Amino acid sequence: MDLFDVYSLYDIEPVSGKGPYVYTADGTEYLDFYGGHAVISVGHAHPRYVKAITEQVSKLGFYSNSVKNSLQSTLAEKLGKASGYDEYSLFLCNSGAEANENAIKLASFHTGKSKVLAFDKAFHGRTSGAVAATDNPAIVSPFNRTDNVVFAPLNDIEETERMLSTGEFCAVIVEGIQGVAGIRMAEDEFMRGLRDVSRRYGVVMIADEIQSGYGRSGMFFAHQYAGVRPDIITVAKGIANGFPMGAVLIAPHIAPKKGMLGTTFGGNHLACAAAIAVLDIIKDENLVENAKTTGDYIMERLCQIPQLKDVRGRGLMIGMEIDGPAAELRKRLLFEKRIFTGGAGVSTVRLLPALSVTRDHADRLIESLIELL
Repeated sequence: MDLFDVYSLYDIEPVSGKGPYVYTADGTEYLDFYGGHAVISVGHAHPRYVKAITEQVSKLGFYSNSVKNSLQSTLAEKLGKASGYDEYSLFLCNSGAEANENAIKLASFHTGKSKVLAFDKAFHGRTSGAVAATDNPAIVSPFNRTDNVVFAPLNDIEETERMLSTGEFCAVIVEGIQGVAGIRMAEDEFMRGLRDVSRRYGVVMIADEIQSGYGRSGMFFAHQYAGVRPDIITVAKGIANGFPMGAVLIAPHIAPKKGMLGTTFGGNHLACAAAIAVLDIIKDENLVENAKTTGDYIMERLCQIPQLKDVRGRGLMIGMEIDGPAAELRKRLLFEKRIFTGGAGVSTVRLLPALSVTRDHADRLIESLIELL
């Protein structure tokens, strides 16, 4: 049997990692400034993370959600404190797409309505409802296309209000920072306006923090720069540093009913052990603060490179626009300088390193960029 050929692959196979580095079988070292799509939050093979998973799997790796699992309650308590959302409740699942599926489903249950407003160039996942709310026709199958999802221009509050005022919408979903679109910023004023109009028309505001959350922006959630509190927040990516996990944070006014949501693997013992370790490491090593200060330093230095057309982002979620194909620059960074980066569109390079990355690591990246540009 062959693998289903849907990925464009570099001819490199990392077999181990440590901190911000990954290594191939022959010992070649690569600086990881992409973190596997922003997944690696606390660094590769962090000793506390490895210890937590190892100890848990030696006791119990899995049992279903038909019994109590106190690790889930511990995770909920720690996440509430870390994020500032103590009063919200937590539903645990397996991925970002699944988190968004459940968020939209909850909004529809809560309001009794079916339409969802999303924004141009949005990416919310590849499963049925999540991909319908993703503005990329190439990955939306005929089965997924639906009149229940409508798109508005990002940062256009007038058009957004016009649509929501029809009374047809159960939810509006917005990324804290659009990642796959190339680090497009939802402006703070727009986010505040979106919170106001969604509340005015009885629409559930969903903040998709799957890529921009968990400290990556320099605050725990990117929407917190605007000072807003959405009704529902979705997370995944950095939540468990590579162990498959997602979650939905749900405001108190959205009431649960037995059986309205469910999952086999979500919130399993191993996932919770991994996620608890991540939160402890983020707190004890001040990684949100490091994401802010190191990210500011990287942005400042990148803005001094005249060949870059634009630099945008917050914290360690950074996009840089080049004059030419980003794919070629990323390939040269990888094979000539041994640095992993990400791409978006034709000309954007994305930087999404572990939150523990230092100025020394940043200097190596920037000096490499200067040489190649």
